[in-house]
Amino acid sequence: MPLFTVETTYHLPVYRQRIYDAPSAEAACRLAIADEGWGDGQEDVDTSGETYVTDIWEGGEADAGPAIPVPKCFGELVQRKADLFDALLALLKEPAQPMGLSRHDFERWLPRALAAIGSADAITAGNEVQRERS
Repeated sequence: MPLFTVETTYHLPVYRQRIYDAPSAEAACRLAIADEGWGDGQEDVDTSGETYVTDIWEGGEADAGPAIPVPKCFGELVQRKADLFDALLALLKEPAQPMGLSRHDFERWLPRALAAIGSADAITAGNEVQRERS
């Protein structure tokens, strides 16, 4: 029977609580994100993420040869969701045509689809805060 070396990972949240003097909640959030000091950070072991496979090698030693592709179902769930999000967004961006929808249904669908595309574009560009305000 062959041997495999499997590397697994989980994310351990680290948090901190700080006070920021700011004109708004959004400004306070921006200050907190920009704050790079984590000397007082606390590990939150109670909410650690799922365990997922990051690498796999054939044999009894990591890095002994080329890594084998990890089957997608063993990857990190949030990454699989992000990949699906990208695929669905690409489908949604295809030129919208009434493809079997009544004109009325299509006209109701199109503005929602365009809004979803705008939100998705903002998320993928890291601008979701700006998008929410417009």
